[in-house]
Amino acid sequence: MTVHKRPVNPLNRDMSWVLEPLLVLPGVVHALVLSSDGMVQGASPGLSREASEGASAMMSALQGAGRAVAASFSGDQEAKLRQVVVETDAGFVFAIPAGSHSVLAVFANRSVAIGVVAHHMQIQVATLGRKVMDPEPRVPDARP
Repeated sequence: MTVHKRPVNPLNRDMSWVLEPLLVLPGVVHALVLSSDGMVQGASPGLSREASEGASAMMSALQGAGRAVAASFSGDQEAKLRQVVVETDAGFVFAIPAGSHSVLAVFANRSVAIGVVAHHMQIQVATLGRKVMDPEPRVPDARP
């Protein structure tokens, strides 16, 4: 009897562990790793599935909007988005590309040291490298 194994899709693995160094920073409340098309790859423990999926979908759209705005304002269609920061009365959302196909996002309260969080996010992406943080784009499942 031959057993056919389905290929492992790297986006199906839980990447929550990459968030741990960020979640211990003062003021950081939640964090996500998401694919560029808005799929959750990892989420902080206190974030509900519904909230993480909603945040991932909106962050994907926000990243696309950021790239479009940057290209429009700069006149450079190849302008690379380096960071998105959203300030609200509840706190800040930070997002940085973690490669070609993923994004690292953090939500922090208003007491946070903005520069510290942004710096640690960059360190985390640089330390883990593209092999860990940037899986191949999703492809439809091939059924045997």
